[in-house]
Amino acid sequence: MEITPLCTSCCFRVGRRPYGHYHRPQPRRSNAVAEKKVQLSSGDGIRSIRFIGRRCALASTLSLISGTVVGFPGDGLGVTQGLVAGRIPGLSEPDQNGWRTYRRPDDKSGGHGVGWSPIIPYIFKVPQGWEEVPVSIADLGGTEIDLRFGNPKEGRLFVIVAPVRRFADIEGEAEIELIGPPDKVISAFGPEVIGENVEGKVISMEVAEHSGRTYYQFELEPPHVLITATAAGNRLYLFNVTGSGLQWKRHYKNLKQIADSFRVV
Repeated sequence: MEITPLCTSCCFRVGRRPYGHYHRPQPRRSNAVAEKKVQLSSGDGIRSIRFIGRRCALASTLSLISGTVVGFPGDGLGVTQGLVAGRIPGLSEPDQNGWRTYRRPDDKSGGHGVGWSPIIPYIFKVPQGWEEVPVSIADLGGTEIDLRFGNPKEGRLFVIVAPVRRFADIEGEAEIELIGPPDKVISAFGPEVIGENVEGKVISMEVAEHSGRTYYQFELEPPHVLITATAAGNRLYLFNVTGSGLQWKRHYKNLKQIADSFRVV
């Protein structure tokens, strides 16, 4: 007798809240809460944008970062995002100096909701020994963590790709300058990275331009972390490189070179 299955597939999502608290789903709040108008000058005159209140707009996204700086998710949580099962390789062959270039594959999906445009690819370089670490659906960073890499002896990195609308009400092509100047940007998400106020902990703050795109670069201590931030399309990109005190002391040159290599293409 032939048996017809009632269901051939099942999709569900499991969320995990830090520190073991039970989480009851709550309705999404309007981005119109706690807005603040800011004027920025540009070549075309004064441009007015609206900033969404930090507690309303940043909490759902960047409060997750502080839990991700500490370490990697467990090996048993190897469910990854993507259009195909498992990870899509993105590393090149080593160059003459032994460094490999990672380019985000065009076919890799991102869990940023229906209606979002494809994620603009990004690239960075890592020395040999650095490998991709699976991003789990149970990861504290959720769908905002687009990628993890690491080397147990040298350090680790992760890339956050978040919708710009969660930070500022900007129409059209996003630019990091419209989200805010460097000091305001680091004040907004820095505490979520290191778990405390960033005042007095920002060692350096720089602005760089590559191929017409602006990048904010920060070094924070402690914990030791290098952050490169930019915007492209309708998303904010946060590239974070970190390491323990010993890793920082022994491999700072490599970690700095990795952070400086990040580009959105």
